[in-house]
Amino acid sequence: MITLLRKLMQKNGISAVIVPSTDPHGSEYVAEHWQARQWISGFTGSAGTAVIASKSAALWTDSRYFLQAEQQLPADFTLIKEGLPDTPTIAEWLGLQLKAGEKVSVDAQLFSVNELQNIENQLDKFSLKLITNENLISEIWQNRPEIPCGKIILFEKYAGISAQKKLENLRIEMQKMGVDTFIFTALDEIAWLFNIRGNDVEYNPVTVCYAVVDLQNAFLFIDNQKVSKNIKDFFVKNNIEILLYENIFDFVKKLENQTVGLDFNKANYAVFQAININCKVKNIPSPLILPKSLKNKTELAGFRRAMKKDGVALVKFFRWLENELPKGYVTELYASEMLHSFRAEQKDFVCESFETISAYGAHGAIVHYEPTAESDVLLKQEGLFLLDSGGQYLDGTTDITRTVALGKLSKQEKTDFTLVLKGHIALAQAKFPENTRGTQLDVLARQFLWQNSANFGHGTGHGVGHFLCVHEGPQSIRMNENPTTLRAGMVVSNEPGIYRAGKWGVRCENLLVVKQLRSTEFGNFLAFETLSLFPFDTKAIERSLLTEKEIAWLNAYHSKVYKLLSPILSKTEKSWLKKKCKTIF
Repeated sequence: MITLLRKLMQKNGISAVIVPSTDPHGSEYVAEHWQARQWISGFTGSAGTAVIASKSAALWTDSRYFLQAEQQLPADFTLIKEGLPDTPTIAEWLGLQLKAGEKVSVDAQLFSVNELQNIENQLDKFSLKLITNENLISEIWQNRPEIPCGKIILFEKYAGISAQKKLENLRIEMQKMGVDTFIFTALDEIAWLFNIRGNDVEYNPVTVCYAVVDLQNAFLFIDNQKVSKNIKDFFVKNNIEILLYENIFDFVKKLENQTVGLDFNKANYAVFQAININCKVKNIPSPLILPKSLKNKTELAGFRRAMKKDGVALVKFFRWLENELPKGYVTELYASEMLHSFRAEQKDFVCESFETISAYGAHGAIVHYEPTAESDVLLKQEGLFLLDSGGQYLDGTTDITRTVALGKLSKQEKTDFTLVLKGHIALAQAKFPENTRGTQLDVLARQFLWQNSANFGHGTGHGVGHFLCVHEGPQSIRMNENPTTLRAGMVVSNEPGIYRAGKWGVRCENLLVVKQLRSTEFGNFLAFETLSLFPFDTKAIERSLLTEKEIAWLNAYHSKVYKLLSPILSKTEKSWLKKKCKTIF
């Protein structure tokens, strides 16, 4: 493949090709049609960028995938580890590989406007020229999978706000922004706006499409085969016109003398290039980001239903695991498959919300470990088992991590578990004034680890969509600065952890919703409500490290779990859960 690509590069006067991991919509998970980086490099991790030059090739990825990349990359690729002090940028690496004046090619549909402009600026420092109008990969990729064409469903009854009302609100915001037309490229935003869902992308119930909205009309660029008659009727009723997916570029070329809104952080460069030169383009954050993150009463009610279903599935799974573990045949992969089967029994379950992390022992120290046939290991009656998983239900999206003791634990394992749990409890109990950023709360989850000279490298919390993407902005809770403030209705994860390489990992995760607390002379105050419903493993706790207040929180949480789940469990499952939720003193 690389040989074919290099022949084509030579023919076209191209010295290097940059191949990212994304699609034209900036998606975290992408359909097979756009998995070009995986196809050309053999590396299957979800994040990474491949660069193929005339005589060399390299792949950039982050610490989650160092080990995996080392195992999967062919000999002609060099692994370049992102995040290390001496790691070169792509432009710096190309500056060493190429001569001034040589050309670097990219597919303009696979980079946001900001990303491509940044790459062009960086390459310019080395006198390298960026070419955006050639797609060499497509020319050599034989039997390339087609763009997915799954049917879409109407989500109006679950959404809480009609598509018509959302369009009205959007147009009010557009007028405030001073734009006549806004172009949307992010799949979850379009699904949310039009109250539709799809199955084109694994784990994310979205459909491949574009959208353009002006002050009178709305246009959805989508394959006609995806749209049933009743949904077409719905679109007609709401003045939403259906156009072919590939016609987005011709459409924006024909816009005349308008002010066009485009989010340069999201929109791909090819769309930006296509906009008629008679139009004024404004770089504006998408006006759908914030309203999508603020869940309404209907959406939150759906989340709570989904949490019950997920809790039931987890009760069934962990009860099964306890019974089967002594028989000595349960592996990481088999455990993941069984969890899927228990979730699939629940009403309105659609799919997982991400690849299940079923990690035993030392694998738990790999933050985004995914068991494969090659890495799969047997679960034994000793040590820690970390299970990070989630489900997509029509009601809502779940994401929960539990680390459990499969047998006797060392003092250090119990200490690590308890320090992580203390941070989780501290964040769950936070009360804070309006206009507080997630960055300001992050230390609550890390404080006990820091006091013991430990830390974790990932964020503490990410936003979660409503039967949409499990990772959703704009809110987050992490050390990196994020100017977005936490607001009532936002759903966010609470997932501190600790990872000891080659030994074990611990993570405790629930989903929270921000809620109004009270108003005082000092302003409005907010708090978190925990949504997820499953007990923490009290066998893994070092009791002496917990305060009375922390124990009270844990007992109250377990009481809530039992109260909400027990009515929908069998007698034996209810008995099992009661033991797991037993009050500790």
